[in-house]
Amino acid sequence: MSEEWIADRMHLIDASGIRKVFDLAAKMENPINLSIGQPHFDTPDSIKDALCQAVRDGKNAYSQTQGIAPLIGKIQAQVDEAYGHADRQVFISSGTSGALMLVLNALVNPGDEVIIFDPYFVMYTHLTRVVGGKPVFVETYPDFSIDIEKVRAAITDRTKLILFNSPSNPTGHVASAEETRALAELAAEKNIALVSDEIYRSFCYDAPFVSPAGYNENVIVIDGFSKSHSMTGHRLGFVHGPQSVVQQMIKLQQYTFVCAPHPVQWAGLAALECDISDRVDEYREKRNLMQDLLSEKYEISGAQGAFYMFIRTPWGTATEFCTAAIQNNLLIIPGNVFSGRDTHFRISYAQENPILEQGAAILNRLADHPM
Repeated sequence: MSEEWIADRMHLIDASGIRKVFDLAAKMENPINLSIGQPHFDTPDSIKDALCQAVRDGKNAYSQTQGIAPLIGKIQAQVDEAYGHADRQVFISSGTSGALMLVLNALVNPGDEVIIFDPYFVMYTHLTRVVGGKPVFVETYPDFSIDIEKVRAAITDRTKLILFNSPSNPTGHVASAEETRALAELAAEKNIALVSDEIYRSFCYDAPFVSPAGYNENVIVIDGFSKSHSMTGHRLGFVHGPQSVVQQMIKLQQYTFVCAPHPVQWAGLAALECDISDRVDEYREKRNLMQDLLSEKYEISGAQGAFYMFIRTPWGTATEFCTAAIQNNLLIIPGNVFSGRDTHFRISYAQENPILEQGAAILNRLADHPM
C-alpha cells in the first residue's frame, strides 16, 4: 500500500547505476578505492579551529537566510574585483548541491529544456527531471571539449538553461578560454540562462581557470569550499549572479534549507585565508603519475583539472570492465553512471600514491587480459 504514496517525480530518479557498483563494493575486503569523489586530505586545522570557536562562541542558531554578513562581504569583494558587474550579488548556500536545487527550481518550468554536456555530473539530470525539466544532451566525446555548433543546434524555443561544469566531474576537462567565451556569448545571444558549476575551479593544472561570467554578466555561478578545502561534509557553498535570480533563490532557500550551517559559515571566513596551493600542486603530481602509469595501455582525454580521469575501456562495456576490476579488488565507476554511453570508466586520483600505484597495476593487468 505504501508504494502508492510515492510521488511520480521520484520514479524519474534512477539510482540503480551507482547503487550496483556500491552493492558489489560492499562485499569487498579492503578494496583499492579509486572511486572517491572528494579530496583525500583532511580539512585544514585553521578551518577546524574557526569552526570550533564559532560553536563555543554560540554561533549555533540560524543565520540570516542569505548568510552571515562578514562572509558575504569578503566573497562579494572578490567577485566585484574579478568581474566588475554592477548587478552581481552573492549569497551563501547549503553546499553546491543545495544551490543547484535552488537554481533549477527558481528558473525551470515544467517542459523547459536544460542543455547538459555528456558526460555529466550525475545530479544534473536527476534534479532537472525532478523540477519537470527535460534534459537535452550535447555530447563532448572524444576529447570532452565543447563544440559550440552542437550547442547551437540543440537550442529550441523551449531551451531555458545550460548547465556548464569546468573543471569537469567526471572527465577532468578544463574548458579553454575560447570554448568558454563562445558558450557565454551564445547564451547571451539566445537569452538563455547559463549556470556555471565552478566547485573544482581551484584545481587547474595546465592553464588558468576561465569563468563564463567574464564574458556574460548574467551567468549564474555556483561555487563552494567542499573540494578546495576538503569540507564536503560541512555543506558550505555560495552563488553569485544577477540580483533578480539570486533574490528568488534566497527566497526559496528560506523555505527549504533555511540557511547554510551557521558555525560553518564562520569557518568559511578562515577558509578564504587558507593557502591551498600545495594541495593543488600535489594533485597535479598525482595526475601526472597516473598519466605516466596508464597512458601506454589506455586512451586518456581530459584530465586537465579536478581529480578525475574518464578513461576509455580497452575491451567490453564499461560495466563489464568495472565488474572485472571489482573482482580484482579495485573500485572504479562505470561511465554509464555519468553518460548515455557505456564506453569509459571514472577513476579518482584523490588517494595516497601507493594506492594509486596499486590501482594502476591492476588496470594495466586488466587491459592485457579481457575477462
